[in-house]
Amino acid sequence: MAGTVEAAGGPARPRLLPSTLLWQTFLLVALLLIVALGSWVQIFRYFQEPARSRDVAQMVVSVINLTRTALINADFDRRMDLLIDLAALEGIRIYPAEATDELAPLADTRPLRLLTADVRRQLGDHTRFASRWKTLDGFWVSFRLDPDDANDEYWVMLPPERIENPDDFGWLGWGGGALLAALLGAFLIVARVSAPLRQLARAARMVGSGERPPPQPESGPQEIALVARAFNQMAGNLARMDEDRALILAGVSHDLRTPLARLRLGIEMSGAPDDEVTAMVADIGEMDRIIGQFLDFGRGDAQEPTAAIDLATLAREVTEPYRLRGVDLRLEVPESLFVQARALSIRRALANLIDNALRYAGGNAPLEVTVSIEDGQARIEVADRGPGIPESEIERMRQPFTRLEKARSNTKGAGLGLAIVDRVMRAHQGRLELSARDGGGLRAALCLPLAAPAGEQDRMRRSAHSEPDRP
Repeated sequence: MAGTVEAAGGPARPRLLPSTLLWQTFLLVALLLIVALGSWVQIFRYFQEPARSRDVAQMVVSVINLTRTALINADFDRRMDLLIDLAALEGIRIYPAEATDELAPLADTRPLRLLTADVRRQLGDHTRFASRWKTLDGFWVSFRLDPDDANDEYWVMLPPERIENPDDFGWLGWGGGALLAALLGAFLIVARVSAPLRQLARAARMVGSGERPPPQPESGPQEIALVARAFNQMAGNLARMDEDRALILAGVSHDLRTPLARLRLGIEMSGAPDDEVTAMVADIGEMDRIIGQFLDFGRGDAQEPTAAIDLATLAREVTEPYRLRGVDLRLEVPESLFVQARALSIRRALANLIDNALRYAGGNAPLEVTVSIEDGQARIEVADRGPGIPESEIERMRQPFTRLEKARSNTKGAGLGLAIVDRVMRAHQGRLELSARDGGGLRAALCLPLAAPAGEQDRMRRSAHSEPDRP
């Protein structure tokens, strides 16, 4: 339940409370129940102890008075037999008091203070108490046959079960049972509240991943039902907006690209000088590519379902057309490396990184595309020798329509390539890493969670370090 919290600018510190609403609320309710039960126990003891002390004191006084009466009325020669009978039949031991008696005081507790005060009030201030007489432990009370004769004094020991409360553990058991029942009820109540919230959280994650969640049940408490109804309405509105956007984008693609195709054909057949035709055709191609980027960004995450895909095979297929066009590209991939992802989205992301590298690095040096496993994640890295991105600008370059100041004189591109890649990675619970390359240039890496079990991952790690593919 508990975890760690990342401290700003420092190491992670342990989390004192669990992170889920269920356990936070349950622990709070459990704490309140424990405090309430403890308070009721103390209140009960506070008001119950005086009454019980009076009852026990009355019993002690009655035993001592009966014992004194029996000793006074008995013949002096038969007193010893009477003491033996009391010890055997009633468990009451009586011994003559002596000046050399070794005594241990009673424990200083509220019940014993109340008890001794009541007994002393009835028997007289000369009454003494002890928890041990010589070597015998028990509840010892002194009494005199004649209140004015200090030499004729006796000690009487009562059985401990007559003094102690035998129901303490019984009350403790009942209290513990009641507490457990209350905690179980509290857990069921909190779970009933948090279950719909967890369902809504799962549905919200599906919306964030570009999927359409199933309708949420609009039942239960009024507040939960209102939230579920609002979520269903929001999900329906988003689905209709996606459908409208797809329809609009399809129209835009047709209405813009068809005139561009006619314009390109007209330019190629115009009879203009070859260098002018080549420049104009390149501009039209760049316009078409920019339109494609706008469409890719506008579509958002594809509705293609995720599946286990081999990144090594995908990298070979994406880079092969660039090789055929004469691009100096070096590819290093393992035998296979599987992830759970949308193949078309990953292809588009990798192609965008390669296009971005070619646009800014040009033919300065070969591009390097590497597929590997690092820190428990699959990694596709595109490294170039272009101008790179300053570290202070890396986060800004993830935003749409963003270009470096140096690149603004170059009108090619709409500044959407890295934004599209970053969106694709976030939809796959992965990340886009941008970092400076030693010797100049940029490293752009797609990091994705592995899809294979632990044994298969070990095999893939071994194959990731095998002989790489070379052109």
